[in-house]
Order: sequence, then structure tokens, then C-alpha cells
Amino acid sequence: SGNRTFLPHAVGDGTRRTFFITNTGMTSSLFEPNHELAAKFQNLDELMQVVRTVEMDTVRLDDIPELHQTDFLKLDVQGAEKMILDNAVEVLKNVLVIQTEVEFVSLYKDQPLFADVDRVLRDHGFMFHRLLGTAGRSIKPMYLKENINRPISQTLWGDAVYVKDFMALESLSEERLLKYAVILHEAYRSLDLCHLLLAEYDRRTGADLSRRYLDLINERPAG
Repeated sequence: SGNRTFLPHAVGDGTRRTFFITNTGMTSSLFEPNHELAAKFQNLDELMQVVRTVEMDTVRLDDIPELHQTDFLKLDVQGAEKMILDNAVEVLKNVLVIQTEVEFVSLYKDQPLFADVDRVLRDHGFMFHRLLGTAGRSIKPMYLKENINRPISQTLWGDAVYVKDFMALESLSEERLLKYAVILHEAYRSLDLCHLLLAEYDRRTGADLSRRYLDLINERPAG
């Protein structure tokens, strides 16, 4: 597609690391699968079998010039999210919204978990906004007959959305307020927070976007 650019980088902490390639590809990671834990769940360890490893040089987000004006960051890197965020200090200064996969148990050995990612992002001026698509598996030997992948009780992973602290909007320019609002509306339908950002824009500029937005939302059919 003409509006996409693919960069030939393995993102990490800037060091040379081992990459664990699995039988499914989607579970490959810079962290080794934790087979002892994964094997306790239905149809999970079977998807995390290492078929080979490669040594590769990783690149920090801060060292990729094309990313220095990033507004929206999405991460899904099988346990390496904190590593990447720890090495994105400059990039995160401009980012407005982040969606990152998080794990609630150690699916990979020594991986940081949700609480660790949460602390990093709060330290960088972000607030937790919502969880999307939480998922898991049932603990063996139990499972639901209609779907072996459906969890019974244990949540294992999900996507966490973080937003620039909306209690500190004075740090954002008018342009960034509008970008922030557009991302929230288009990606998440976060109507109330979007309205709050537009109201701040109106307060500064004398515009009338928040009222017009509210009128449009109220006119739109439910769903």
C-alpha cells in the first residue's frame, strides 16, 4: 500500500539477542517460552514449540529517525513490550495513544508482566484507558467442549490502551489535542474522552468543535 512504510528492524534494546522462532510464528519472541507454565493450559504449549533460534541485532525505537514524530504506537511483541518501551524515551514524548499487548502470567521466561508495563507508561506520563480482547485458556484437564481455546477462569493476556494523561493537557499543543481526539474516536470510539479533548481545544481557541461533536454523536443511531 502506498501509505505504509516497512522498516527492516528487529526492535528491542539495541543489543544482540537470541530470537526464539516457534512452530506457529505468532508466538516467536526475544524471550524463551515458559513451557512449564504453558503446558498447564489447553492448546497453548503446543503453539509455542521452539523450532530454531537465531542471533540478531536489535534496534531501539529511539534510534529509528522515522518514528520520532509518532502519534500512535501499537506493540505486540510477545513479552518484549517493556524492553521496547524502556528504550523509547524520546519517541514516547510525542506519542499520544499506545495500544500494547500485555501478559498477566509469565508465558515466557523472565518476561515483564502487565504491572511492569503499566509502571513504565505511567512514569512517562500516560494513563491506563481500557483493556481490549483479554484472552486465556482453561487449565488442564478441563475444557469447554464447544471450544478448547475458550478460558474458564484464567486470563492470560490482552491488549492495554494507554492515553496521554488527560489531567495534564496543558502540555499539549492545539494540533496535538486534535490528533489525540481523532485517534480516540477512530480507533476506540472513546466518545467522552474525545469530547473532553475537543472542549479543551475550544477553550483555548474559541472554536465550537465540542458542541458540534456532541450534536453529531447524539444524532447518530445507536451502534
